[in-house]
Amino acid sequence: MTYDRLVCANCAAPVSQGRCPVCRANRERLQQEGPLSGLTPVALIALLVVLVAALALVAQQTA
Repeated sequence: MTYDRLVCANCAAPVSQGRCPVCRANRERLQQEGPLSGLTPVALIALLVVLVAALALVAQQTA
C-alpha cells in the first residue's frame, strides 16, 4: 500500500503530508520498504505460479 492514500489515526491528515510524528514515522517506514513488500501472500503465490508455468513452457519448447 502506498502512503499517499493512508490517513493518520493520530491527526486525521494524510500520512504523505507528515503533519505529526506518527505520520512522519510511518512515511519513513513505508519509503524504506522494498518494492515487493506491498504484495499480499496471495499475490506472491500467484506470481510464483505464473513463473513456474512460464518456466515449464520454455522447458517444453526447448525439449
